[in-house]
Parts: sequence; structure tokens; C-alpha cells
Amino acid sequence: MDMNIQKYLALVKTVEYGSFTKAAEALNYSQSGISRMINDLEVEWKISLLERGRSGVRLTSEGLKILPYAKSVCSEYQKLQTQIEELHGLQSGFIRIGTFSSVATHWLPNIIKAFQKDYPNVDYELLLGDYTEIENWILEGRVDCGFLRLPTHPKLETVFLDQDKLLVILPKNHPLADCERFPVNALSEDPFMLLEKGAKAEISEIFERYHVEPKVQFTTWDDYAIMSMVENGLGISILPELILKRIPYQIVAKELEVPAYRRIGLAMRDKESASLAVKRFLDYLPYRSIPEKTDLEGQCERQ
Repeated sequence: MDMNIQKYLALVKTVEYGSFTKAAEALNYSQSGISRMINDLEVEWKISLLERGRSGVRLTSEGLKILPYAKSVCSEYQKLQTQIEELHGLQSGFIRIGTFSSVATHWLPNIIKAFQKDYPNVDYELLLGDYTEIENWILEGRVDCGFLRLPTHPKLETVFLDQDKLLVILPKNHPLADCERFPVNALSEDPFMLLEKGAKAEISEIFERYHVEPKVQFTTWDDYAIMSMVENGLGISILPELILKRIPYQIVAKELEVPAYRRIGLAMRDKESASLAVKRFLDYLPYRSIPEKTDLEGQCERQ
């Protein structure tokens, strides 16, 4: 990459993260390398761009005036790279995807298999996390795109993929194992195993909406641990249907008497400036619909 472009990128990322260290991580440079590139720009342009303080770095008034132009140069450079890739017909590429475990297990193998058949030279990096982590990775540029529960951060562009039912899971010998639909008020009668980490899960939202106070005895972000505990009669839980495919546990899954689901989508910062590999990847997603800004009504979390 042209060295001046790298310097502009160093400036843009340092301002974005407010830190030389984080910008260095994002661009695969050393902290001193990033600092030196910005220093080079300041010497070359004979202006001060950043104020360096204990709490990080921030733009000077001159830097504020310069930044939009640096961003514009970086954006145009990305478009140039994409055009070159188009002309080469995607002979190579790299896609970084943020995902949660049920999508990684049940969707991604088929999506990647189909994509790889047509584009065998594209490589992948999958980062597994919860909704909050994945959202942050997309906003920070750590991943190109990520699977998330909708609605998500308003700055992200999203593609709605599927609506995933939330099901109550019970031990096989539970008194309500044969019921047609599980009554909401019965959720508070047994010990509850809650699938949640960081941000509030859709399951907690169900409790709030229907004024249910569960006896939460165990909280984890490991769905298999929850299934095992339910199988062993330690309580009940609510899990998304996608998690419950091909499971090795002796448990019963029941629909709730009220509608409960999560909306799954793919999110990215800006579809227009995405690499060609990412744009092609979108064509292989299940249930694709028109990308939209995130303003969907949603009720429902990971796995």
C-alpha cells in the first residue's frame, strides 16, 4: 500500500479509537510505528494534528480541519482497491466475520461451503462472541461483518436473515412436558437457567414484558451447559430454536403461549465501502432481504 495512504489511515484510526495502541492493533503496526507516521505528517504539513495526553489523543483545531480530507482519501483508496479486485475477478480475498455459536455451527458451514465452491481463494477469520462484542468489533473495524440480533446499533447497516423462535426447554419428566404450549406464568415455578452475558438478553425482556419473576439460579453464555443442567433436572430454560438443532441432550422443547423470538441479521458498517469479497459473500446468505438501516422493531439474543 502507498506509504502516504498508510499515514492517512494511521491518523484516521488513531482519532477513531482515541489511542495509538488501539490504532496499531487495528492496522497491524507497532504503537511507535503509528506515532511516527502521524509525526511524519505533522512535519510534512508543518502543523500539529494531535494533542497527546494521559487520557489518550485528540485532534487539534488544525487536525479537525484536516481529518475529513484524510478520511475521504482513505475511502477513495478503498474504492480503487475494490475496482482493481473487480477487474481481477476476486482471485483472492479475506473476510473477517463476527458470529455467535449457533450461527457458526448451523449456518456458516453451509454458507462458506457454497461460497468456497465459486471463490476457492478467499480466506476467512471467524471471531466468536456475544452480541455486544460482535457489534463493537464491527464498529471498530475488527471484523468486516457480523451476525447479530436485530435491532442493533443505528450506525450499522443490516440485512434481515431470519426470525428464530425462543423455546422453553424442560427435563423429559417435567409435569408440563406434554403440554401443547408452555404457560408464561409457569416460568417462575422452577429454578431457571438463564442464557445471558453482558447486554440484557431477549429472555429477560420476556420476563419484563409479562411481569414474570423467575428463580434464576444459574446464568451463563454456554448453551450446552444449560441443556445439560436441564437434562439433569436442575431447572428449566428458554433457548433459541437454532441452538436446539442436532443436540445430544434428553430434553423437551416447547413453544411459549405468547410469541417469543429473536430476529437474526448480518450487520456491517457500510455496504458501499465493503470489499468485493464481502459483497460477494452477501449473495450466499440465507433468506436475504434488502439491506436497511437498523430501525427494525425487535424483541428478542445470541447463540
